[in-house]
Parts: sequence; structure tokens; C-alpha cells
Amino acid sequence: SLASTAITCFTRGLDLRKGTEDVLCPANCPLWQFYVFGDGVYASLSSVCGAAIHRGVITNAGGAVRVQTLPGQENYPAVNANGIQSQVLSRWASSFSVTAGTKNTALEAVGRSVSTARPSTGKRPKKTVDKKAGNKDCKADIAFLIDGSYNIGQRRFNLQKNFVGKVAVMLGIGTEGPHVGVVQASEHPKIEFYLKNFTAAKEVLFAIKELGFRGGNSNTGKALKHTAQKFFSLENGARKGIPKIIVVFLDGWPSDDLEEAGIVAREFGVNVFIVSVAKPTTEELGMVQDIGFVDKAVCRNNGFFSYQMPTWFGTTKYVKPLVQKLCSHEQMLCSKTCYNSVNIGFLIDGSSSVGESNFRLVLEFVSNVAKAFEISDIGSKVAAVQFTYDQRTEFSFTDHVTKEKVLSAIRNIRYMSGGTATGDAISFTTRNVFGPVKDGPNKNFLVVLTDGQSYDDVRGPAAAAQKAGITVFSVGVAWAPLDDLKDMASEPRDSHTFFTREFTGLEQMVPDIIRGICKDFLDSKQ
Repeated sequence: SLASTAITCFTRGLDLRKGTEDVLCPANCPLWQFYVFGDGVYASLSSVCGAAIHRGVITNAGGAVRVQTLPGQENYPAVNANGIQSQVLSRWASSFSVTAGTKNTALEAVGRSVSTARPSTGKRPKKTVDKKAGNKDCKADIAFLIDGSYNIGQRRFNLQKNFVGKVAVMLGIGTEGPHVGVVQASEHPKIEFYLKNFTAAKEVLFAIKELGFRGGNSNTGKALKHTAQKFFSLENGARKGIPKIIVVFLDGWPSDDLEEAGIVAREFGVNVFIVSVAKPTTEELGMVQDIGFVDKAVCRNNGFFSYQMPTWFGTTKYVKPLVQKLCSHEQMLCSKTCYNSVNIGFLIDGSSSVGESNFRLVLEFVSNVAKAFEISDIGSKVAAVQFTYDQRTEFSFTDHVTKEKVLSAIRNIRYMSGGTATGDAISFTTRNVFGPVKDGPNKNFLVVLTDGQSYDDVRGPAAAAQKAGITVFSVGVAWAPLDDLKDMASEPRDSHTFFTREFTGLEQMVPDIIRGICKDFLDSKQ
């Protein structure tokens, strides 16, 4: 179609719905507010108009741009072009490219604006923001960890409060929008108010104005650890499935160590941002315990989670870009999701009825399920056991901590051939594979693949596995009896039992298994 859509400075690639879309960028977007990742091929998180200026397709006078959706990729580079510094991103699920759009569509674009996930400024055209609900596009539970040390002093402490207040207002706090709380770091941390205390921007603003300066050493590490462990409980108002964020404000540098606190925050699924103001000068660096304190505390050392302001004066222009970061739901790489917080054990039938070529199809199925998860030492983990009458651990949860190694280990599994004792195999796997990780942070899943009747009882061992906190999915092929499959599966049994006549049918089940694991993960979240 010829009609273009008028978009805003903040519309991102992922806000557009079509494979190819003609858009009109407005004039005079502030260049320093653009978030752009990559060069030529841009991560879909990038601002469309920002990417177009970066690429040289339009200038800051705006204009028509054609946006083409592309697949995701690894390693988007950082390149400075046309006044915009793009940022590095190690991996993203989708991308886009920009080319010059057609000029004759300008007239049709009037009045067809697309609403995008931008922070509500209250002055949104046509779209009335329900004041009480807040900005629904920005889902976040945020703790502002403010600096209350002698480093900052009373005067700058007040400027810091003003800045935090502006950020809180622009976020669009509301019952269905972001919720915020404040913790003050000094000698000892003090939680000033929790997420549940206020759900209206006015109340939050008032509470921030009332904060008193505490003074003392800037034990930011201690405060960060305390906040990660204590602040985000359900009884204090944290919400299920919503990113947990701590924004650490640091004037100068911390008096204690941030590294351990950063690790604790990541273990608790909290995304840590550091806003550093008045970074240490060259002369002061000698007094800093650890020069790399920012990199060790932030969620990921990829540039996205650190933010710098030269002083506390004239900070208004820094409010909006910070708010945009805090509202970028998909960038919160430290949130616990089903993709990065599960252990999946595959129990693979190696009996003689399967046969070598079907066994390859089973391994392909296992690979395709494993591929969907973010496997790493702090992320999801995968293990595999093959069984006949005997069991063989092909690899355990701790053997391979990258996706590449897991996939290559799956490819290298050799077919055993023999009888079928599924019950024994479930007991073996519960004890030897899940036993060592049962107290870990990840949720445990077992996917049992079999093509026939078991010679032993499956019901007892499966019940014991479930009692040990393992969710069981049973996948049957060919002659696997439905009763056995249902007896092994977790409740509700229908959604944990899968069956196909032919081994070639396994491929279609992959998305359903992944979806099932994610649904159980979300349902189990405190």
C-alpha cells in the first residue's frame, strides 16, 4: 500500500507490525535521545528514525523511510555516523533495515499515527492516558537506590531527589504501570518506601520530597545486596512476571565493594543500572577500591545498564533517555524468564524398536527444544540420559554451559539398542541427574521420550520425581501406550502428555513443549 504511517521519535522497529512498512519520521528529534543498536542492520529495539538518520537515509528534518523486517542476529556493532553513536548488542531476536521511502505518501500519513511504547508525558496527542492506571506500556518494578553519603552532601542530595522525582513522574506510575520504591544508601541501607506504598505519581513525588539526608560512608555494595534480597518480595508489592530493576545513583565512588552485590542481584533476577554522577577524576582514582566497580555491578557489561551524568545541575535532559531504558522490557537481560531459569533433563528411549534412523529424529527433537533456551552457567541447563534396561548419563547439567556445546553433545549421542525399563530410568535420572541441582535456583523439568510399553512400573517412579519438584512431560511415539504416558505426566495430565504415530511427527510438537515449559514456569513463580 502507498499509505505511510506517521511515527514518533521513539517508535522502535518492534513497534511496527508489517514485514515492510512505509513510515514518516517527524522533524527535530533530539539526537542524544536516540537508542540505536547496530549499523545497516539494526536490532528491532532501535528507534526507527534514529536508525534512518544514522544510516543517512534522512536528516534531522525527518521524512519518508521504508522499514524492512529482518531476522535476528549476533553482535550488532557500535558505529558513530551522522551525529548518532549506535550501541553494541550481543544478540537480538529480530532486526530491520532502512531505505529511503517514497515522497508522494506524505499527505496520506496525516492522522494515522501509531501508538508506541514511549513514556507518557501527559501531553500525548489524542490518546488519553488513564491517570490511575499509568503507563501500561512500561512494565517495571523499580527500586531507586539513592546516594545518602557524605560524598554527596546535603545540597547535591536535594538535587538528586529532584532528578529522581522527575524520572518517577515521566515513568507514568500507576496501578497498571510502573511501581517504584526508594532505598537510601549510606553507612547502613534504609528502605524508605516499598513498591506497594504508592501507586500514584503525586504520592511518590511527595514521599521523595520528604526524604531526609542520612550521611555516612557510601556503602553502596551493602545497600545493593540488601535491596536485591529484601525489597522485591510479594508482601512488599513485587508483581509476578514483571521485571525487577534497581537504579543505583552514585555520586563519586562507593566506599565498599560492589562485585558480590552484583552477583547476588543477578542470582535474584534483578536488573541493576548504575547512574554515575561526577565520576572520579584521575587524581581521585587512587582512592577507589576497584576502578571497574560499574562493570561488576550492572546486569550486563554491554553499555546499556550504565549511565553517566557530568553533574547534578541541568539534568532535565537526562530524564527521558533513562526512562526509555527502564521501560525497555525486552532489554532486561537479568530478569528470570522461562528461557534462562530452567533445567531440562531429556530421558531418551534407546530400545531396539526405535532403530538408528528414528533415533536421529529423536535427537533432532531434543536439539530443537534445547535450542530455544538461554543456556549458560547462570542461565538454563540441559542434561540427557539414554535408557534401555540400563541407563547411561550422556551428559549432566554441569557438563556443558554453552548452547553450542550442548547441541554438539546431543548430536554425538550413540544409539544403545536394547529393552525398555522406563520406570527404572526415571528413578535413575531423579537421583543422579536432578539430585545435584535440586537446591539450585532453576525450575526442574523432565521430558521422557519413549516408543513402547515399559517392562516395569512407571507410576511410582514418576510420582517420586514429581514429589522431588520435577515437572514431567511425556512424549510417546508409535506403540507407547497412552495409559503409561498419562501415568508419567505431571498435572494437568492432558497438557503434559504428547503422542504421535510417526517419529516424523515429533517436529510439530517442539513449540508446544517449549510453551508448556514456559507456562509451568510462570505458574510456579511466587
